[in-house]
Amino acid sequence: MRRCFWLLRFALMLVWLAGSTLYVGAQGDISLSTLEVDLWPEYDRPEVLVIYRATLSPAVPLPAELALRIPARAGEPNAVAVLDADGTLRNASYTRQILGEWAVIQFTTTSPEFQLEYYDASMTTQGLTRNYEFRWPGDYAVDFLTIQVQQPLGAREMSLSPAADEAESGADGLVYFTKRVGKLADGQSFSQKFSYQKEDRTLSAEKLQVKPSAPITEAPAANNSLRAAVPWILGILGVLLLVGGGLWYWQSSRANQGTPRPARRRRTATATSAEAHAREEISGGFIYCHQCGKRAGAGDRYCRACGTRLRTQ
Repeated sequence: MRRCFWLLRFALMLVWLAGSTLYVGAQGDISLSTLEVDLWPEYDRPEVLVIYRATLSPAVPLPAELALRIPARAGEPNAVAVLDADGTLRNASYTRQILGEWAVIQFTTTSPEFQLEYYDASMTTQGLTRNYEFRWPGDYAVDFLTIQVQQPLGAREMSLSPAADEAESGADGLVYFTKRVGKLADGQSFSQKFSYQKEDRTLSAEKLQVKPSAPITEAPAANNSLRAAVPWILGILGVLLLVGGGLWYWQSSRANQGTPRPARRRRTATATSAEAHAREEISGGFIYCHQCGKRAGAGDRYCRACGTRLRTQ
C-alpha cells in the first residue's frame, strides 16, 4: 500500500514536470514590446473583466507560439484573438492546461498584436467596499507595461495601489485610472490592487447609452424630404415640357396646312424655247419670231405665221 502511494506521488510529479516543460518550452525567446492590461470591474458581469492587449517585439518571428497564464479559477478565457492586417480581431484556437493555481493558455499568433480576455471572480465585497488584486505572473519580458482601471458607474472613492499616474474621463463617460509600470524582465511579476465604494450592484454596461454630440433637430429631416422630392419635381416638369412642345408642334402643323401657298407663274415651254431660239438666231444674223419660232424674211416687221411683232434687236 505504501509503495502504491509513492508511485502515485511520483506519477503526479511527472505530470507536473511535463506540464512545466511544455510551458517553459513554449516561451522560447519571445518578448513583448507593449502590454496594456485593462481591468473593468462590474462592467457587464459582477466579476472583473481582464483584457490583455499586447504587441510582440519586432525581433520575434511569426508565426509565434504563445503561452500565457491566467488564474485557474477564471475557467475558460472569454476571448483569444489576433489582430489581422486590416485591423479586425480574429478568434484564435487555443488549448488550456491547469498548472497549479494557474491555467496555461497556449495559442499561435500570425500577427504581432493579439488580445486575451477573461473574467476573474476573486473580487471581494465588504459592505460597500470592493477590493481586487491583479497579478501579472511574468510570462514574458515586457518593454512597457501599462495598467488601466475602469471605475464602475456609480462607484466612488476609487483608489489604486500602487497609485495611479493619471485619471481621465473616457468617451463613454466613465473614469479611467492609468498606472504606467514600464519595463519588466522575463519572470518578473507585478501586482496591482484597487478598491472603491459602491452602493448597488448595477452593471456599467446596463446604463451606458450612446449620446449624440449635439442636439438633434428636425431640420435634417426636412432637408431629406426636400432632396427626395427634387427628382419627382424635375420629372413632372420634364413631362409638362414634352406635352407642351408636342401640342405647339401639332397646332403649328395644322396652321401651315390651312394657309394656301401662292401660285407660281409659269411660262409655257414653247414660248420659252422660242424666245431662246430667237435670241440665238438674232445673234447669228437671222430673225425668228420669238412667239412661234418661225423664220422671218428680210425686212419683215411682223411674223408671217402668227402676226407677232418681231424683235429685231
